[in-house]
Amino acid sequence: MYATHVVVDLDAIAHNVQAARELSPGKEVLVAVKADAYGHGAVQVARRLAADGLADWFGVATTPEGIELREAGITQPILKLSHCLSDDELDAAFASEITPAVVSPASIAAVAAAADRAGRRGYPVHLAIDTGMRRIGCDPDDAVGLAAEAADCGLDLQGIFTHLPISDTPRGAAFTRAQLDRFLEAVDAVQQARAAAGLSPVPLVHAANSGAVLGYPKDGFTMVRPGIMAYGYYPDANETPHTAELRQAITWKTKVSVVKQVRAGETVGYGRTWTAPVDSWVATMPIGYADGYSRLNSNRGRVLIGGRSYPIAGRVCMDQTMVDLGPVVPGEQAPAEVGDEVVIMGSQDDQMIGTDEMAGLMGTISYEVTCLIGKRVERVYLP
Repeated sequence: MYATHVVVDLDAIAHNVQAARELSPGKEVLVAVKADAYGHGAVQVARRLAADGLADWFGVATTPEGIELREAGITQPILKLSHCLSDDELDAAFASEITPAVVSPASIAAVAAAADRAGRRGYPVHLAIDTGMRRIGCDPDDAVGLAAEAADCGLDLQGIFTHLPISDTPRGAAFTRAQLDRFLEAVDAVQQARAAAGLSPVPLVHAANSGAVLGYPKDGFTMVRPGIMAYGYYPDANETPHTAELRQAITWKTKVSVVKQVRAGETVGYGRTWTAPVDSWVATMPIGYADGYSRLNSNRGRVLIGGRSYPIAGRVCMDQTMVDLGPVVPGEQAPAEVGDEVVIMGSQDDQMIGTDEMAGLMGTISYEVTCLIGKRVERVYLP
């Protein structure tokens, strides 16, 4: 068994999703499990949340992600948070009961054609409206027309949604409120037009990602979409309101594979970027950038061994990384030995390396840190 692994605390994820539910009373909850549940394992996370009744929907980015959930026995509705780009993809989505987004007349026509091929008139879709993200979605002024077009094509407009790019920080409050106003105005126009046409209201209206779940009212919404908060992180570690206590769900571990003395003046690793200032103990551990441990941690990151913090020595390699265990003291053993547990991210004794700390060293966000963890890193699930 590969020594490098992550431990995923499913109780923590359940706790975090329950917090999202409590902040959104009366709303359905879609949990984003795209990107393999942000590196935590989509199948295992979805199974736990489904079993506990905490997720009404799951959100994916690709059709294969949705198919994986179906093959694992997930029966909750699954929304693909973007439109399908080919007939083959649509046919596969239909076969696995994955709900696609529509964003334009062309995407509506493509879904309608797939419904005809499958004999599935009345297939559900969600209409994406672009209120400021400038990624996918129709103009708010086009929403009424597209909603009518979907109905005319025999599709069931089950949901309308938008996305908020800066709901995670108070600095974005004015922009986010303007987005929500535009969105709800467009939704209201769609609902009025449908009523005039004798059609039922669109039941699912959703815009609240983690930032909005934590920091904004949910008036006018019938569903919310927690993503990163489900895994224990605030979208902006410093600025997002801490309106719920979140629990980091992941601990990343490996083991010491080698311990050796390095003489003063000797260098360690590729590029010879670390030089021993004195005779030093250096440990090697079997983890590298192929596992998702970023090369940006070279000479900057730290790990926990025996409840103590030790810095990375030299460059992170593809499969191995070295650690400075400190100076050699005559007559004393090294502070670590082969087989000792190394915590890359998480807690050990009373020490903690948070994912947000690692993200700060890398100049990125917690989302990327967990998504980078590679497939060869075994996931171990608790409980």
